[in-house]
Amino acid sequence: MLNPVKKFLDDRQKQISGYSNDDLLIDQSQRWLETSMNRRYVYNFDWLGRPIIQYPQDMVALQEIVWATRPDLIIETGVAHGGSLILSASLLAMLDYCDAVQSAALLDPKASKRKVLGIDIDIRSHNKDAIEAHPLSHMIDLIQGSSIEPEVISSVRSYANNFKRVMICLDSNHTTDHVFAELNAYGDLTSKGCYCVVFDTFVNDMSSNLFPDRPWGPNNNPKIAVHKFLEINSKFVIDKSIHEKLQITVAPDGYLIKIT
Repeated sequence: MLNPVKKFLDDRQKQISGYSNDDLLIDQSQRWLETSMNRRYVYNFDWLGRPIIQYPQDMVALQEIVWATRPDLIIETGVAHGGSLILSASLLAMLDYCDAVQSAALLDPKASKRKVLGIDIDIRSHNKDAIEAHPLSHMIDLIQGSSIEPEVISSVRSYANNFKRVMICLDSNHTTDHVFAELNAYGDLTSKGCYCVVFDTFVNDMSSNLFPDRPWGPNNNPKIAVHKFLEINSKFVIDKSIHEKLQITVAPDGYLIKIT
């Protein structure tokens, strides 16, 4: 008799695999994404009390990735209001809790060895104060400065030396040159089997007038940087299964898994 759990998972994977050829679903997802971006839908959500500028689908994907790969450090470029840092910290805290339950150990939340490192060229004081006042602040460290400046890169690399499994999330300046520089600066810090997530690759597929006040657009964006990076780095592949199952995502071709 077929294991019902395996059957459910097999059926789900078959369904997801079919999405890549479902032109109607792909087109409608793309249209909704662009329409919702025009209406600032992405600004509607909080995570544990802090604004997070992400789509719920990508938040769920991050949860699945963290649970599957179990990083002990998540490095994020781009801080904004801090919601993404709080999300990452809460997912790492979840791992701590589950580890404690499995080992029947007492959990001391502030003794966690897992950390989130946030980097931003301008961490505004009101956001910094809110992050530092949050109950998960003990799991978060901040570096202010451009993520591609040599001194910042050196500090991040030194910080990462204290961890065994590292995940990267790139979500700062979305121009091709900046993201390509970030990938070259931090890509190799990603641990084998972990992810480097490049956000806002969807800009490549949106209308040119969607970001009129930004330097990035359809011809200058993170997706171009990702493919440029993959041309010279065979240690990563795009995990297409993630954006295929999400459909609504700001990171198509942006979920990179390190394979060697």
